[in-house]
Amino acid sequence: MVVLAVILAVLGACCYAAGAQLQHAAVRPRPGDAGASLSLRTVARCPRWLAGLVVLGAATALHVGALWLAPVTVVQPLGVTAVVVSTVWGLRSRQARLPTATGLALVAVVAGAGMFAALAARVTEATPVTAAAQLWAGLLVSLAVLTCIRLSLLLRGRGRCLVQAVGAGSAYGCLPVLMRAASEELTSNGVSAALCGTLGGLALAGYAGFRLSQSALAAGPPEVTVASLTVVDPIVAVVLGIGVLGEASGLSPVTAVAGLACWTLAVVGVLHISRSTPFPRLAPGRQSPGRCSPRQEYRMHDRQEYLMHDGPRPRPQTIVIGADTFPPDVNGAANFAHRLADGLSGRGHDVHVICPATEASAGTSVEKGITVHRLASHKTPFHPTFRVCLPWQVARPTGRLLEEIGPDVVHIQSHFAVCRSLTAAARRHGIPVVATNHFMPENLLGYTGLPDRLAGAACRLAWRDLVRVFRRAHVVTAPTPRAVQLLHDNGLASPAQAISCGLELERFSQPTQNHDKAGTCVLFVGRLDEEKNVHELLHALALLPRHLDVRGEIVGEGSCRRGLEDLADELGIWDRVIFHGLATDQEVLDAYARCDVFCMPGTAELQSLVTMEAMAAGKPVVAADAMALPHLVHPGRNGYLFPPGDVHALAGRLMELVGDPAAQRRMGEAGREIVAGHDIHRTLTAFEALYLHAAGHSAAMTATPLPLPTSAMESEHHEHAARSGRR
Repeated sequence: MVVLAVILAVLGACCYAAGAQLQHAAVRPRPGDAGASLSLRTVARCPRWLAGLVVLGAATALHVGALWLAPVTVVQPLGVTAVVVSTVWGLRSRQARLPTATGLALVAVVAGAGMFAALAARVTEATPVTAAAQLWAGLLVSLAVLTCIRLSLLLRGRGRCLVQAVGAGSAYGCLPVLMRAASEELTSNGVSAALCGTLGGLALAGYAGFRLSQSALAAGPPEVTVASLTVVDPIVAVVLGIGVLGEASGLSPVTAVAGLACWTLAVVGVLHISRSTPFPRLAPGRQSPGRCSPRQEYRMHDRQEYLMHDGPRPRPQTIVIGADTFPPDVNGAANFAHRLADGLSGRGHDVHVICPATEASAGTSVEKGITVHRLASHKTPFHPTFRVCLPWQVARPTGRLLEEIGPDVVHIQSHFAVCRSLTAAARRHGIPVVATNHFMPENLLGYTGLPDRLAGAACRLAWRDLVRVFRRAHVVTAPTPRAVQLLHDNGLASPAQAISCGLELERFSQPTQNHDKAGTCVLFVGRLDEEKNVHELLHALALLPRHLDVRGEIVGEGSCRRGLEDLADELGIWDRVIFHGLATDQEVLDAYARCDVFCMPGTAELQSLVTMEAMAAGKPVVAADAMALPHLVHPGRNGYLFPPGDVHALAGRLMELVGDPAAQRRMGEAGREIVAGHDIHRTLTAFEALYLHAAGHSAAMTATPLPLPTSAMESEHHEHAARSGRR
C-alpha cells in the first residue's frame, strides 16, 4: 500500500506543477498593468486558468488518495518532486538548456525527498487525530499564515512572492491533519457538529492556501512559487505529524539525524532552483494613475513633440542599456549608448543605463531623465580614459540591479565585463537580450604595441570571445551590412540585423561659412589614434602644390597627436595644418560649416558617424575604400574612395575637388540625400520594434505594428561624440 501511496503522491505533485504553470499565465500582471488582478470573475474567464484548476483538482484527488494509504510523513515530502516538473517546464518554455548546477539540484531534490520518505515509512504509523491536536495544529498554522500575510503587505518583488508562497505552504501543510480528522470523525460518528467544524477549518485552510498561492504566482514565476511552497508544505506537515499527532513514536536519534540530512539535501536543491530561476517581473510597483515621478515630469515636455506625430505608438517599456563605456567617455560606442538612452527616454520609456563608474565612486543617479547605475571600475594601462570593471566585482551588482529594475529587455553594447555579466544575469532572469556590436579588435591593438603576428592572434581570440557572448543574445545587430558580415565571418551562426546608429541630421544642416582666407579646407574629425591613419592625410597634403593653398584642419585628440604634429613639421606643412584638439559641439559644427572637403582615411570604421555628419553638413567626402565607408561614399556622386595606404591616390582625389566649388556643392547635396536614411528617429523606431519582438510582445502596439528592422536599413558605426574625441 505504501508503494501505491508513493506513486499517487508523485503523480499528484506532477499535476500540481502543471496546474501552477497553467494558472500563472492567467494571474500574472501584463505589461502596462498596475498590478495583477485576482478577481475570480476575471480569471475564471481564462480557459488556461480553468484548465489549471482542473489539473489542480486532479492533483488534490491523487494526494488525498495517497494520504488514505500512508502516513502524512511519507506522503507529504514527496510533493517536493513538483519542483522537477515545474523547472523542466519553465526551461522548455524559455527554450533554455538545463544548467549543470540546476540538474544537480534536481537530483538532490529527488534523492533527498525519496530517501526521507523511505526512512519515514519505516518509523511512522498513522495515529488518531484528537480534538486537541486539531486545535493546536489550527492555532500554529493560523499564526504562520497571518504573519505571512502581514509581511506580504510590507514587501515587494521576490520577497513578496516568497512570503506568500510560505503562507500558502503553511496553510496546505495543515490540510492532511484536517483531512484525516474529518475522515475519522465521519467514520466514527457520521455527520456531526464536530465534523462540520473540521470541514469548515479544512475549507478555510484550503481557501487561504489557494489565495496566497495565486498571489505568489502573480508576483513571480511559477518555478519560484512551486519550489518555495513545496519546501514549506512538507515541513509543516512533518512537524505537525511528529509533534502534534505523534506519528513517529519509535523514532531513534540515528534515524532522526539521517532523515534530517536527507531533507536538508532536498531543501538545498530547492533553494538553488529558487535562486537560479528567472524572475523577470518583480520590479517595484507602478505608481497610481495621475501621479508622476520627478523623472517622468522632467520627460513630459520632451515627449510632446514625439507624441504629436501620427502613427502607431509602442507601449512604454522598461529598458536596460548595458555599456562598458559611457559619457563622460569620448568615443563612438559611449555616445551612441547615450543618444540611444536619451532618445528612448524622450519617447516615454523607462531607461536605465548600467556602466562603469568614472573616477567618482560607484552609485546611481538620474541624468536628464535617464537612470544611470555606475559600477566600480579601474584604470587601464592601455588607454588614458577607458576604464574596466572586473567580472567578479560586477556579477552580483548587475544581477541585483536587474532584479530590482525588472526590465522588459536588456540591450548590451559590447562583450566586456559589464555587458557580459548583464547577459548572464538576464538569461537567469528570463529577460530577452539585444546585442549591438561596435567593437573591432583593430581599434584597440594600437594601444598594446603587439607585433603583427601576435596582433593577428589577439584579433582572432577577441572575435571568438565576442561571438561567445553574442550568441547568447536573442537578437544581434550591427551598424552596417559589412559589420554584420564581419560577425558572421568570425563565427556568429545566428542571424544578425544591420540597423543604423542614427544621426540628428537637422543639427548639421547649416549654411557654409566663409573662409578667412582663400583656398580649400580639408577637414578630419575623430580620435587621433593609429587606426585612423591621419598620417596618410598629412602625407597627401604635402604632395599637393603649395600654390593651390590647401589647408588641413584636424579636430580631435588621441595617443598619436604628438607624433602627427612632429610629422607635419617634418613634411614642411606645419603652417598649413591646424590641430584643434578637443572641441565643443558648436566648434565641431563650425568646423564642418567652414570646410570644403571632408577626409576619412581610417580603415577600421564599422560606421563612421563623423563621415555621416560631414555628409549631413553638405560636404563631399574622400575616404578609404575599407569597411563601412563604401556604404556611405559613392564615387563620383558624393565623393571619392581611394585604396587604403595609397597617399598618392588620396592626393589625386583631393586634387579633383580643389578649386571646383561647383563639384563640391553638387557632391555635398548628393551626400545629404544619401545620409537621409540614417535619421536618428528611424533608428529609435527600429529598436523599439526590435525590443517588442525580442520580448515576444510585437502585438502589443496601440495601432498597426511597426515593421521589424531589416538589413536593408544600412548603417555605419555610430561615432557621435559630444566633443571632438569622435571616432
